[in-house]
Amino acid sequence: MAEYELLPSSEADDAQPEVVAKKTTTTTRVASLDVFRGLSVFLMMLVDYAGSVFPIIAHSPWNGVHLADFVMPFFLFVAGVSLALVYKKVTDRLEATWKALLRALELFFLGVLLQGGYLHGITSLTYGVDIERIRWLGILQRISVGYIVAALCEIWLPCQRWTEVGFFRNILRTGALHFYCLQYTWGCHMDCTVPDWQFKVLHSTSSLLPANGSDVYTVACSVRGDLGPACNAAGMIDRYVIGIDHLYTKPGYRNLKECNSSNNGQVSESSPSWCHAPFDPEGILSSLTAAVTCIIGLQYGHILTQLQDHKERLYNWSGSSFSFLVLGLFLAFAGIPLNKSLYTISYMLVTSASAGITFCALYILVDVYGYRRLTSVLEFMGKHSLSIFVLVGSNLAVIAIQGFYWTAPENNIVSVQVWQLVFTENTDSLDCNAFCAQMIQLLRYFL
Repeated sequence: MAEYELLPSSEADDAQPEVVAKKTTTTTRVASLDVFRGLSVFLMMLVDYAGSVFPIIAHSPWNGVHLADFVMPFFLFVAGVSLALVYKKVTDRLEATWKALLRALELFFLGVLLQGGYLHGITSLTYGVDIERIRWLGILQRISVGYIVAALCEIWLPCQRWTEVGFFRNILRTGALHFYCLQYTWGCHMDCTVPDWQFKVLHSTSSLLPANGSDVYTVACSVRGDLGPACNAAGMIDRYVIGIDHLYTKPGYRNLKECNSSNNGQVSESSPSWCHAPFDPEGILSSLTAAVTCIIGLQYGHILTQLQDHKERLYNWSGSSFSFLVLGLFLAFAGIPLNKSLYTISYMLVTSASAGITFCALYILVDVYGYRRLTSVLEFMGKHSLSIFVLVGSNLAVIAIQGFYWTAPENNIVSVQVWQLVFTENTDSLDCNAFCAQMIQLLRYFL
């Protein structure tokens, strides 16, 4: 997390040299930004672990937004704000570009390791992945794309000071870049004709075992401008460029009523053919639109670094946020659905506006009024967000704990079977004697 100086330039000019040298070495973290990042991590863990119990907070199957659909835009927004602080003063553009590329590559390949299929989750005691079926895209990969796009914009494109050109001119100037990026992605959605396509579903559910057969499905499309799960241009581009075997095999649209999915995620054979198809919600086309969220966060970071007065910052932030919100809702009512999987323009605007409004609220609470004790846990999580994502969000800590088991690998401390031993068979109440006996037995094995 970068740091910046809060000393106004006018005060620095009037101060004595000794005082200036002392003050310029004192930097202050933007606490609200750490809190916002920590809030995003907390929401990620909440929807991951509680989403199966409360479906209303889990990802929307297709159109519409739930609580989980705000997590990714929040991460992208925070990344953009942070970039404005990191590259506030760039002396060597080539060196800065090289460091940004290395950082993006680190995030990308870390995401491949965590979400590419190498780890099989907490229900499996195996690991490893077939290179021909590895998933190349995911959460960290999307953040890396947004990060490098916004970083290159910040390093190489000129940035006028907000105090010089004002609020609306900056919105128009930065809006041109947003417009070209969104025009390209939306043009692909509307102008690309999606032909009929086929795919195979392997019978083997493990990436370690060879497939013992496959079923071939055909999806009838031959349409243009379709935004449904079967015949959208984003899926077609991913199938051609990345390959269908490298896409996410459990897309959220399987929870739609048309797919008749069971509780364990199995799709009925009577469901439409596209219900069985893989689809990546972090695909190529949607990642380009997602990068705009990172650029929007970059503009909020410019306000933070160039304006010193709290009221001026909040005025510009709130003006941008509510402008994006109104425009996003207008497009949603005009027929462009709020869709996280396709990262539609309306979805991008509404979620970016929500991120901006949330950041304003946290800035007032933490940096203006100084209520840091109330958000100390979130601030800690924000400072260690990547570590928490790797250990908790990707279940790496749980998977590591499973390596310690009792007699058989299936009887590890995470497994439900172990905890079932301490409950009586006929009641739901805890048998204390059985519990103590089992714990003593476990301690004997481990000690």
